[in-house]
Amino acid sequence: MTLYKVVETPTVTDEELEKIINHWTEKGWHYDGMQFAMRDSSKRPAMAFVLFTRAEAISN
Repeated sequence: MTLYKVVETPTVTDEELEKIINHWTEKGWHYDGMQFAMRDSSKRPAMAFVLFTRAEAISN
């Protein structure tokens, strides 16, 4: 079974994104991608969603 984790951050800087990725990969999650929410009035993203996955065994 694949588990998914989405981490939302309004601080879209390289330092903050690295911090999030390093934090969750140390906990066993695998980085899967990133999505950005854009503002109409700016070229910088308003927020980012960092996506992670992790396999988990199914117990009966």
